[in-house]
This record gives sequence, C-alpha cells and structure tokens, in this order.
Amino acid sequence: MPKANKQHIVKILETHYITHDVKRFVVERPAGYNFIPGQATEVAINLPEWKDQLRPFTFTSIMEHGFLEFMIKIYNDHEGVTNLLGRTHAGAELILHEVFGAIQYKGPGVFIAGGAGITPFISIFRHLYTHKNLHGNKLIYSNKTSEDVIMEEELQQMLGGNFIKIFTRENVVGFRGNRIDRKFLIDNISDFGQNFYLCGPKKFVQNITELLLDLGASAETVIIEK
Repeated sequence: MPKANKQHIVKILETHYITHDVKRFVVERPAGYNFIPGQATEVAINLPEWKDQLRPFTFTSIMEHGFLEFMIKIYNDHEGVTNLLGRTHAGAELILHEVFGAIQYKGPGVFIAGGAGITPFISIFRHLYTHKNLHGNKLIYSNKTSEDVIMEEELQQMLGGNFIKIFTRENVVGFRGNRIDRKFLIDNISDFGQNFYLCGPKKFVQNITELLLDLGASAETVIIEK
C-alpha cells in the first residue's frame, strides 16, 4: 500500500526578505522530520480556504539546525500562495507534507542554478561546508540582475573563487553580463565527465542539459529534479 501523506502543522518562527522578492521563513521542525540536503516538501498555509493549496518548496536549512528554513520567491502580480506568504509573518502556521526530491549530492561537480533554483544547492553547500567537504565543487549562478542573487555573501564565503555569477540583464564591471551558452560552458568547464547539478526554470534546465550532453556529459551524471 502507498505510504500515507502525513501532515505536520508548524508555526512560523521568523520571516524577513533577503532580496526584493525572496522571503526567508524559519519554521518549527517536527520531531522525526528528516530530509536529505537538496530535498523539498509541499507546503500549504494553515487557513481554511488555503490548506488544500499545496506548493513545493525546498529546504535551505540542514539537519544540524533545530529548525526548518525556506527561501521563497514571492509573486505579487497575482493572488496566489506566494502572494499570501508575502503577507504572512511569525506566529502563523504552515502545513508540511512528506519529503521528496531527486536532487541529492553524489560527489564533487559543477552546480548550475537559475534564479530561485539555487535553493536546493544552498542546503547541499551548507551541509558540505559544515562537514569540511565542499572542496572540488563549483557554482555557476545565473540571475537577471545583481539584486536577484540569493544569499550572495554566504555563497561567496563558502565557495570563494568557485562561485561564478552571471547576469542576463545588466553589465556591471567585474561581473559577466551574458547567458550560459555552449561557449560559456566550454570556457568555464574543463571536464565534462564530472557530476552536474542543475536547477532553475524548466526551459533553463532543458537547454543546459542538452548542451552538457552534447559536450560529452552522460545522462547519469546530470542530476536534475525529475
């Protein structure tokens, strides 16, 4: 029989915006509620008219933390779950479901993220950094502008020179104002036989997956959310 999807009602402990449209939520972690860095859960707001409106969000915390953390992009242009989350604060309740997710660390490699697709990688990097095991990993992080970068200072501290930022809609001195295309991958990756971790908008992931496979990566070493 399929496993029942157990629900957990948790209280929001803290909220604040970390970019102009990404909000950090710290919530209670239920006893025995475990996850692997990179995984996610479906979340609903514990209000009568919203409790069946589930949305998937990735944990950015690690198991060593006594809480759960999410970094959620807020869309204020339509009345939806994230719009309401933008107006939800400490003391309110969320409903968490079971943990899921295919993005898990399988060894050193290149992480390629677009926008809020960085979230599963934040948990993975924090876990590796905590256990002094981050060596050999590189992050290529694409955003529209520098204002869109999530957790820039912490990522820079953890990854140092292995943190490459790309901006598609601005040209700032010291930053790359371009897209992740075939030439960029050839210029920045020396070994296409290593692991690749991809997360971001669907088309972003599809395009880069095709480029990597064409350049010699194998389907087994390109890790994406199925």
